[in-house]
Amino acid sequence: MILRFDSESGKGYDIVVEAGSIGRIGSLIDLSGRKVLVVTDDGVPARYAGTVADAFAGSHILTLKAGEQTKTMDGLETVISCLVEHRFSRKDAIVAVGGGMVGDLCGFAASCYMRGINFYSVPTTLLSQVDSSIGGKTAINFHGVKNIVGAFHNPSKVIVDPECLDTLPPRVFAEGMAEMIKMAATSDRNLFESICAWNGDRTELCGMIAGALGIKLDVVQNDPYEKGLRKVLNFGHTIGHAIESAAAGAMYHGECVAAGMMYMSDGSARQQIGAALEKYGLPLWDSFDGAVLSEFVSHDKKATSSAVTAVWVSAIGSFEFRNFTQEELKQIISNRKNEQQHR
Repeated sequence: MILRFDSESGKGYDIVVEAGSIGRIGSLIDLSGRKVLVVTDDGVPARYAGTVADAFAGSHILTLKAGEQTKTMDGLETVISCLVEHRFSRKDAIVAVGGGMVGDLCGFAASCYMRGINFYSVPTTLLSQVDSSIGGKTAINFHGVKNIVGAFHNPSKVIVDPECLDTLPPRVFAEGMAEMIKMAATSDRNLFESICAWNGDRTELCGMIAGALGIKLDVVQNDPYEKGLRKVLNFGHTIGHAIESAAAGAMYHGECVAAGMMYMSDGSARQQIGAALEKYGLPLWDSFDGAVLSEFVSHDKKATSSAVTAVWVSAIGSFEFRNFTQEELKQIISNRKNEQQHR
């Protein structure tokens, strides 16, 4: 299955969603006569980067240390130093093989090196396959602030191979399911029902991944620089980012978004979202004090001095943007905590 992203600049790209596609990447991406830097991390099975490197003559593999601590200026310097060492030119390319950290870092390095070279994405986690691998948002962390330095730089092609998910730990796979639940809850009731009913069939998973990607493609093509509609992808993030900050690494991003969705939904939608999260072992609740979460929300980069725009879901498959004052958000958090105490 091939999905197409058409950018306003006219430089669109294909997203190939197909089991086994990493094994035939040489026929899917033409890099003949070009140097190729394959970047991965030590948390990704080495055979994935090896398979990609073997497909292209004159390729080099750079293996980084896994974790957000690599997505920094030091990590950026490591990637660019490797490009300089091997005398990469503007016509050469980077191929990112891994999760969101590798994709973000490589995309940003590609945007900087010689004012921009091509990069290709081979996401190997479910979260990166349905989210960070498309859309062109690249970034690194700086002085402890997540994704504060970055650029919009689209990949030249994305290769999504569901077989790579076979090696994921269950908790990491569930994190990606949280992202699919998030997108389906706001935009596609049928996809949401498929996620709730999924029995492990890989063919069905391929279709669900394509469905989630279709939602994001539609949103990003209509709002490439996050001026309006693209904010729908932040469902669950308003409180989820606060939970993530309070967790200080103890919870995965998708787990925080999962719990965050329960704050920003109501009625039958909240019940259905909760049931979907439970199916995949994702948290419906968090263990942090309401005052702590309120403090983190007040410092969120998306907040203004007067209001925070958040995504609210009352019916599966639809959403609305609501503006909340800091006091209203504190009340939402307080109400949810009271529910938790009396459950």
